[in-house]
Amino acid sequence: MQESAKTQPIGIIGGTGLYRLLDDVTEAEIDTPYGAPSGPLATASLATEAGERVVVFLARHGAGHTIPPHRINYRANLWALREAGVTRVLGPAAVGSLRPDRHPGELVVCDQFVDTTSGRAGTYFDGPVTNHVSLADPYCPQLGEVLAAAAEQLGVAVHRGGTVVVIDGPRFATRAESAAYRHLGYDLINMTQAPEVALARELGMCYANVALVTDYDSGVDDRPDIGAVTQHDVFAVFDEHMPRLREVLLRTVTTVAARACDCAAATNGVLP
Repeated sequence: MQESAKTQPIGIIGGTGLYRLLDDVTEAEIDTPYGAPSGPLATASLATEAGERVVVFLARHGAGHTIPPHRINYRANLWALREAGVTRVLGPAAVGSLRPDRHPGELVVCDQFVDTTSGRAGTYFDGPVTNHVSLADPYCPQLGEVLAAAAEQLGVAVHRGGTVVVIDGPRFATRAESAAYRHLGYDLINMTQAPEVALARELGMCYANVALVTDYDSGVDDRPDIGAVTQHDVFAVFDEHMPRLREVLLRTVTTVAARACDCAAATNGVLP
C-alpha cells in the first residue's frame, strides 16, 4: 500500500451487462477472509502519456450474471481489490430513472445514496475492532469529476450529481414505491450501490460511480406510452450503450491524476 499513486492499480467493478472490460488480461482467483468474490480479478495494463496504468476488473454479478444483487459478496469483492493493491474504484451500474429528465442512455455521476436494503453484510467492523466511519459524502468528487469530464469529451450525455436509492431486488419497484421515492426527492433507483460504497470507504478506497440510466422504473406520470421497466429493457439499453460506457471508463483510467486523492476516503480511519 506504499506504492505511488501512479503505479497503484485502478479497480473497476462491472455491473449489469459489463462482464469483461479488456481482452488481454491475467486472471487470478483471490481468497478472502469473507469468502470468495464474484469471480476472478482480471488485470491488464493500459498505455497512457504518463506511462502504463494497471486496471483490475471484477464482474459484480459474475461472468454470466449468475449472482443476483442480494447475493453478491460485497465484502469479499472489495477486500479482493484491496489485496490487489487497488486504492481507487470505479463502480459503473445500471439504474432506473425516477425523473423524466434523466433519460435512458444517459450517464449520471452520483454523489449521494440512500440505503433501503436489509440483511446484507455491510461492514467490516463486526468487532472486536470498531470504527464508525463517516459517510456524509460517500463518493469521491475528484474521481467523479474525471468520469464526468471523460463522458463530455466523448460526447456522451452526463449529469453531475444525483441521489440513488438502493433497494434489495431482485424485483423491481411497485408504482407506489416509485412514487414514494420520487416524492422524497431521489433521482435514481438501483440494487447494488449499497453496501459497496460504504465498504470501500471502510477500506480507505476512493470510490466513484457512473450510472447508466436504462429505464424509467415504474413509468412516467402523464406518459402512458412509457411503461414499467422489464429485465429485457435493462439489458437492451445496456447492450446498446456498452461501447460508450467502456470508452468513458477507459478514458477515465488514462486521464486520472497520478497524485493520490485527498477526499474523505483518504482521511477516515480504516481497517489495518
